[in-house]
Amino acid sequence: MEKEKKKFYINMGSREISQMKYHNNEELVIYATEDEASALRHKMNDMDDADFRAFFRAHVPIMPYHNDESNDDYDNGMTEAFQMIYELGDDETRTHIDNMGVLSDRQL
Repeated sequence: MEKEKKKFYINMGSREISQMKYHNNEELVIYATEDEASALRHKMNDMDDADFRAFFRAHVPIMPYHNDESNDDYDNGMTEAFQMIYELGDDETRTHIDNMGVLSDRQL
């Protein structure tokens, strides 16, 4: 039995997932089960953790940016989140992500 899909609004800037349209969160819309929305939330939480680690790394002048695992983790998390949003998104969301070009080097 397939679980019911619900409409969710995504704001990647603030990393919010909401079932309620609020201010500017309607740019990305997905239809997902609670489990799928939870998996996306987990990816966004991982991005927050990586962002926090990168903030502290930025204050260590001897560690170069290009050798920073936390930056790589954040970038990978962002790409994975956009991939998931693309797969669950409506036509407008997929078109918006295509126009952004954030997944242009990944297979869809």
